[in-house]
Amino acid sequence: MTPRSALNRTLLALAGLVLLGGGLLILFAGLDLYRRRDLAPPAGWPLTHPADVLLGSADRARWSGQGWWWWPAVIAALALTALLALWWLLAQLHRRRPGSLPVGDTPSQEGVDLRDRALSEAIANEAGALPGVGDASVLITGRLGRHRTLIKLTLTPEGTPGATLGALCEGPLSTARRSTGIDMPAEVRLQVSRHGPHRVE
Repeated sequence: MTPRSALNRTLLALAGLVLLGGGLLILFAGLDLYRRRDLAPPAGWPLTHPADVLLGSADRARWSGQGWWWWPAVIAALALTALLALWWLLAQLHRRRPGSLPVGDTPSQEGVDLRDRALSEAIANEAGALPGVGDASVLITGRLGRHRTLIKLTLTPEGTPGATLGALCEGPLSTARRSTGIDMPAEVRLQVSRHGPHRVE
């Protein structure tokens, strides 16, 4: 797992816990489950009755007395939080791609560049021709100099994961590394194509 992936999962887990806790709090108050089930919420617990509000009149008056800067600061903090959340969402949807890859040790501006899409198609075509592979798709991601190859293989009923992975490393990936001189980490995802049951007589 990459550091970015770990950070994304941590943030998603924290956001999920906050949303789950807030939803359960509102649900218990809205359905008046504390009274129906004879539960005693902790002292100072918000939203314990259907008529309760998150920020009552007394609380609004108390916070309004902090000064003219209080509510603008709160609104600015909420707006900044919303913008950061939107930026994070767009960053997850936008998958970085290197565009072009230098071939060998020749500098990009002086040598020959290879489009990442062309290399992906070449690896996919060679991987799709391996025994036991029904379909293959390849996507090269990451910034220039930090490439990563994502490979998705669909195995036929006769294909075996171990033999397929060995053939993939010794065949298409080895060819790509020799041809380009680039050592790219690869992530392989395997799935089996749907097929009907075999009848044994």
